[in-house]
Amino acid sequence: MSVFRTTIPADPHDEPMIQLLAPDGTRAPHEELDAALSHVTPEDMRGFYRGMVMVRAADLEATSLQRQGQLGLWASALGQEGAQIGAGHASRPQDYFVPTYREHGVAWARGIEPMTLLEMFRGISHCGWDPQQLRTHPYMIVLGAQTPHAVGYAMGLQRDGVVGTGDPGTDAAVLALFGDGTSSEGEVSESFTFAASFQAPVVFLTQNNQWAISVPTTVQSRVPLAQRSRGWGIPSVRIDGNDVLASLAAVRIALDAARAGQGPRYVEAVTYRMAAHTTSDDPTRYRPAAEEEDWARRDPIQRLRLHLQQLDEFDDAFAARCDEEAHDLAMRLHHHIHAMPDPDPIAMFDHVYAEPHPLVAEERAAFAEYAAQFEDDETTEATR
Repeated sequence: MSVFRTTIPADPHDEPMIQLLAPDGTRAPHEELDAALSHVTPEDMRGFYRGMVMVRAADLEATSLQRQGQLGLWASALGQEGAQIGAGHASRPQDYFVPTYREHGVAWARGIEPMTLLEMFRGISHCGWDPQQLRTHPYMIVLGAQTPHAVGYAMGLQRDGVVGTGDPGTDAAVLALFGDGTSSEGEVSESFTFAASFQAPVVFLTQNNQWAISVPTTVQSRVPLAQRSRGWGIPSVRIDGNDVLASLAAVRIALDAARAGQGPRYVEAVTYRMAAHTTSDDPTRYRPAAEEEDWARRDPIQRLRLHLQQLDEFDDAFAARCDEEAHDLAMRLHHHIHAMPDPDPIAMFDHVYAEPHPLVAEERAAFAEYAAQFEDDETTEATR
């Protein structure tokens, strides 16, 4: 029996949560998920650990840079590294990712440099990477708006004949990522409708980090989020999102099914947002400290470290190397962002459309005229 279910338990709250790594690092066997992890080596797991450490260091430095006035905003993924690194490494090169604005671990796994992410939050670039080359859509700020795009792209893959051919180097799928708050948006339900109707090769991954800004998941949904997609006939599973191996296995199984032409899948990864929703938020106003302390004991990085130690595949030298690399990355980010010039506001009108657009040209001219008056004021002040 597959971990992906289409039925709801008699008591909806009896929904199982799949976990391979317990918080103390012990590994539980699971026939189906173990098969999906059969080629994962200790060296791979050390790579997952390093990736999570690097992403967390970049995340903390980005928050610091925003506090220094170097970034306009930052959305932290602190605590969600396990779900993201696992999902990012579950894909094949031809798969396409559609993220929101918090998928820093996924970006790392796809080869997107943290510098590029910070440039976007500074306002220097609209994206900074080639979505087709790295097979990753630009970050989306408008929550839920990206899920119809993900389904549309998946339907395009069907029409291009790269789904269900049996060729592992050609068949492709789409991974759409969003949080528990976004799962309440209407666009997500509409995306489920189209994905189910057309059996599109798309996997929806919700990182349930317990809080949609200040609204807890228990208020957003009276039943586990994994059950939502089943009303559309989309099989789903609930996993421990702080378990990088469970995330890797579940998303890999889901993507394999989607590529094979078996239709969409949905994964709910139960995790926790250790930091604020964004740097404009104060979680102490709505979140109890005891809850934060409880989830800190389930840290995905510490969990994998303990597991590797139990396998005798982790030593102090490796840990020191990872910490040193993470520190160097944070310093590079710091100097890179501090050295960048302020963005030119007029650049916001660039690349809005692929071709010139009369309304954008009109708005650009109006803004240039508005900005010019401040330049005149500065010139007058300088000559006094």
